[in-house]
Amino acid sequence: MTGSIVKDYRGKVVLITGGTKGIGLSTGLAFARHGAQVYLTHRWGSADEGEIRAKFAALPGDAPAPIILEADASRDKETKALIQRIRGEHDAIEVFVSNVCVVQRGQGVAAHSKRALTKSLDYSAWPFVGYLQQIKAAFGRYPKYALAMSSDGPDTHYPGYDYVAVAKAVLETFVRYMSTHIADAGEDCCVNALRTRQVVTESYRQIFGDDVRDLAAGFPEFACSVEEVGDAALALCSGLFDAMSGQVVMLDRGAAFADNVATLGPRVPALLNPSAAGTED
Repeated sequence: MTGSIVKDYRGKVVLITGGTKGIGLSTGLAFARHGAQVYLTHRWGSADEGEIRAKFAALPGDAPAPIILEADASRDKETKALIQRIRGEHDAIEVFVSNVCVVQRGQGVAAHSKRALTKSLDYSAWPFVGYLQQIKAAFGRYPKYALAMSSDGPDTHYPGYDYVAVAKAVLETFVRYMSTHIADAGEDCCVNALRTRQVVTESYRQIFGDDVRDLAAGFPEFACSVEEVGDAALALCSGLFDAMSGQVVMLDRGAAFADNVATLGPRVPALLNPSAAGTED
């Protein structure tokens, strides 16, 4: 969003888990452009902090430098320590974005394991609730906005996507659950999920592999960029959609239509067999 938005984020804290790469980083940059003090989490030294700080420094205006912290989203002890650190420096967290997605790539029914499923839920679903609980305990209130990144959601399955789909089904249920119970408690918190379809990030490559990535590259007009996802997250937390909570919002350039055989038919053979492109029977 290059223009003005309704909400002024100067002096406001935005916490983004899994915020040092891809969608999380672009979301942090979107909020920083409007003055937010952004906290970005990662785990196990996975972030190039110098590169991240350079991206924030290159923003126009006086965007605050990000605060980059290591915290394993599956460990409640580390979540509590992170929130307490923010509490020592600020009076509130305005926005919480749950962007962590650490799952095992599915290898078919015979290879499914209970441990892999549990770990996927621990990292990619439960932290949305766990972080909100810790924020409420530390600050006495929930954030004004809580947003869960749900990639392609649970409705469509792809090779390798099994554990992601299950984790996102639970995550979206948590969004509706938390929205209902927070509202019943009289708290002012907009809780939503954002589906972003097939945004090609590092996680996307790890889950789907080269074959699916190369196939998706044949339909670039349907893809959303990480910058567009960041702008959509900002819009959902701008004051424009405050009447909406407990919703799953889809950011889509028409990718759903790519499932239509009439659309795919003329293009798939050439994508799967480039040497046959341009030939006639």
